[in-house]
Amino acid sequence: MTQSRVAILRTTPETVLDDYQRLCELAGIGDALDPSATTILKDNISWHMLYPSANTTPWQLEGTVLALQNAGITDLVDVHNKTVVTIADLGDRYNKFGPVLEQYGIPIKYNYRPEDMTWIEYRPKAKMAVLDMIFPHGIYLPDFFFGKNIVHLPTVKAHSYTVTTGAIKNAFGGLLNINRHYTHTWIHDTLVDLLAIQKEIHTGLFATMDGTTAGSGPGPRTLIPHQKDVILASADQVAIDAVAAQMMGFEPMQIQYIAHATERGLGQGDPREIEVVGMPELADERWGFKVGVNLGTGTGMLLWRTPLRVFQKLLFHTPIVNIFIFASEFYHDRFWYPLKGRPIVEQWKRESPWGRLFEQYPG
Repeated sequence: MTQSRVAILRTTPETVLDDYQRLCELAGIGDALDPSATTILKDNISWHMLYPSANTTPWQLEGTVLALQNAGITDLVDVHNKTVVTIADLGDRYNKFGPVLEQYGIPIKYNYRPEDMTWIEYRPKAKMAVLDMIFPHGIYLPDFFFGKNIVHLPTVKAHSYTVTTGAIKNAFGGLLNINRHYTHTWIHDTLVDLLAIQKEIHTGLFATMDGTTAGSGPGPRTLIPHQKDVILASADQVAIDAVAAQMMGFEPMQIQYIAHATERGLGQGDPREIEVVGMPELADERWGFKVGVNLGTGTGMLLWRTPLRVFQKLLFHTPIVNIFIFASEFYHDRFWYPLKGRPIVEQWKRESPWGRLFEQYPG
């Protein structure tokens, strides 16, 4: 395997758009993507509410668009996906993606709207670890994704179920339908199977990762935000996740999805085999982030990772699942966010230079 490359830069609100363009050039964006193909911008809406470190930032989106245009890649489409606990339209509005996309004339498509794309059965060439077992009646993917480049736009954050979440997990929402929660017991191998599928259906893969504000604790939503002022980019989805994980303070090859993807030759998760460019000294930082759980993720862990999982089909494959969906929405949006989340957001807007930059974006 040729050595993978990850670009890292320290940035500021005043220079971030220029820095994203330099970052992507250092990471080889022009070589990674087919300029003759449409490029999907796959933003990351972990929570439709505005919350620092949880979602793609507007400057990440804008800087990546500028970098793509510099590389001669101009046929761009932004894709939103639906989950059982997040609302794409609200996420787009609260996180100010819409004005950025409108400014650059980039249309939005939704993977759950039949007028935008159709779900078709796909038989992967690669041997699946778990997906064919989880979905015995067929693996269905959105037809719009085939034959296109994809650029993932995750943030640097911890995740209660997968330790960290980044470029690899960002495909989870786009490529699986609203029954993706069936996979949570086998989430690590699900992510690796999806990476193998991406390499079959896309003409190129790339990722930028925003760590201007990074998240520790019970991700991907109720995080503890930390100002870190870093941005990353790579054509290797495994390598960028590995470097980000190491900076957060985790051992990448002890995270199952990173280790399994490396073992299957889908990328490089061993930091010793990754070339870091830009400001390579940043890869030596260790932030001491932790993985946490909240009421919602803790309940999920009990039902997906303990002997209680024998009740999965009853609880999650029948209308009973709507009880859990309502409970998660009520806890996160109507209890935790007003009580704890909104004060954190308001403090971030006042005191963080990134919060103040966010306020400067329209919308």
